[in-house]
Amino acid sequence: MDSSISKFYQKNRSERIQLLVERGFLTQEAGRQLLNNPLLSDAIADSMIENQIGQFPLPLGVALNFLVDQKDVIVPMVVEEPSVIAASSNGAKVIRQLGGFTTTIKERAMIGQLIFQNLVDVLAAEKLVQARSAEIIEIANLAYPSIVKRGGGVKRVETRVILNENSEPEFLTVHLIIDVQEAMGANMINTILEATVGPITEWIQGDVLMEILSNYGDCSLVTATCEIDPNQLTTSSYDGQWIAQRIVEATRYADLDPYRAATHNKGIMNGIDAVVLASGNDFRAIEAGAHAYASRNGRYQAMSNWSINEVGHLVGELTLPMPVGMVGGAISVLPLVKVNQQLLAIEKASELASVIVSVGLAQNFSALKALVSEGIQKGHMSLQMKSLAIHAGATESEIEEVVAQLKKSKKSKFSTSSENFG
Repeated sequence: MDSSISKFYQKNRSERIQLLVERGFLTQEAGRQLLNNPLLSDAIADSMIENQIGQFPLPLGVALNFLVDQKDVIVPMVVEEPSVIAASSNGAKVIRQLGGFTTTIKERAMIGQLIFQNLVDVLAAEKLVQARSAEIIEIANLAYPSIVKRGGGVKRVETRVILNENSEPEFLTVHLIIDVQEAMGANMINTILEATVGPITEWIQGDVLMEILSNYGDCSLVTATCEIDPNQLTTSSYDGQWIAQRIVEATRYADLDPYRAATHNKGIMNGIDAVVLASGNDFRAIEAGAHAYASRNGRYQAMSNWSINEVGHLVGELTLPMPVGMVGGAISVLPLVKVNQQLLAIEKASELASVIVSVGLAQNFSALKALVSEGIQKGHMSLQMKSLAIHAGATESEIEEVVAQLKKSKKSKFSTSSENFG
């Protein structure tokens, strides 16, 4: 299968779906499901949220050209912002020329927190927990034997002493590092925490403040890297070496200035959130963990890094916590999630995590390339003009004509759209 499909954007929706079926990324049944695009039943919608009164559709598209760990991938993305999917696809097209994205995952685990207070001696309690960590693991795994049978469960126990405003030990936090296999893991973690909190409380003679999972998933770090020949970046107006060096400088600036880092990282999350949402995972949890990781050195910095290697190639790297799942929660309820998993042609949560971080890096490359050369607006304008045309009342058959008139007038305003439509 080849994810680099030429002129995909020029086809209509049914033609795009049929092409994905012909290329083997979708079955005929999944293609029909996408084509019909049904809303959720009231029963499903009511089971997912409280006070359900309707549904709020967002566009589902696909990013092309992705080669992740030598595997071609079609990437489903749910997003409302123009140019996000185009930027990801264009970035991936450049990056695949030297082998695409390479990813590494050292560990995939979630963190459950047990937080204790009112301890007579915090440091002594910490030593006691460390000494009895094997017992804690045994108790935890007995609470959820099914995950242990599948190779998961609690793998280790870690402790953290939290100081108060006077730099005195006040809280003892016990981390249970849990391999949740392919699941999102929230309910599993809660069950394990509830089983272990009683014995630990009795041992250390303190009060439990709370037991809860942490969304700072630094035990699920994923690194995506890529390499680009600057000659690929050369245009009629700009030298590729010059663009590559400016991308490096722009990243260094984002490391130094949190105002720029916030926007730099928002661009990365444009791509990441869109794939996380399409996969049925919790994009808010992923956002929280990503931004926490960007602050791990004591100040908020750029998530990505770009440099020039010894042969003069531009090298990109992005490491983020990515504790996503393939089963459980909304993943098992939303019908289109299964279609999107089929599009991705993956079965493991680790593969999904690798694709997501690769999308973030592709998105970042495209944004930086535009910013340091022709500017970000050029890529946005065509889709923005389409939005304006629709807002002005243009029908499907009239949109392209209104956009053409807007380009000629060089005015991208609602009033101009209305005039051209009228």
